[in-house]
Amino acid sequence: MDDQVQEVPGGRRSATEGPKQRAADKRPRGTTGKGPAYPESVDRLISELGRLPGIGRRSAERLAFHILKSESGLASALAGAITDVKQKVRNCSTCFNLTDADPCPICSDPSRDHGLVLVVEQPKDLIALEQTGVHKGGFHVLLGRLSPLEGIGPEDLTIPDLLKRIAAADDGGPGGRAKVREVILGLNPTLEGDGTAMYLAEQIRSLGVKVSRLARGLPTGWQLEYANKAVLTDAIQGRQDME
Repeated sequence: MDDQVQEVPGGRRSATEGPKQRAADKRPRGTTGKGPAYPESVDRLISELGRLPGIGRRSAERLAFHILKSESGLASALAGAITDVKQKVRNCSTCFNLTDADPCPICSDPSRDHGLVLVVEQPKDLIALEQTGVHKGGFHVLLGRLSPLEGIGPEDLTIPDLLKRIAAADDGGPGGRAKVREVILGLNPTLEGDGTAMYLAEQIRSLGVKVSRLARGLPTGWQLEYANKAVLTDAIQGRQDME
């Protein structure tokens, strides 16, 4: 008899009811044994929101109900913004930054030094550097980095476009078409990032163009005892004169 029952907090239940109860416990929130408890449109919204990175079922439910309870204008604005992003935003034909106008505002700005190009991996890296207000030249976004283990080679990135841009003659106009005299490599300090930088440096030097990279080392306010070997190595090799 003891084999046919399960002890549970608050009482006993039969073994035949156990699997059913456990199956019910595993059902997603908002569903019943016969199907979704939410209206179909709400359940579909939750499912679509749940496909976004970092959004789980519960977060998707909270977002869905926030949209449901908000004024209709919020939902329309959100839907319109998503539609505009998919229909209007594209990569700049010169630097491959995200833009809704081609060329992008940076490449079409005649006041910038387009002979100085800062190469980054992703548009978000460009934005971070642009917000400093220090770099007054152009950019080039690779849209990734070399990764042989993942089968990502130069042709899978915008490296051929960068090399063509560097080799292009000066036509005297805006849009990043000025003769490139220096390329700054602003890639992430990772194994793949350093490998990409080494490949680019070799290719760019063969075109007779100066190559540099962003400085590395100890950040302001940091303490030596907490820095790892790679950071300390970069700090020593990239040392600067005291002015």
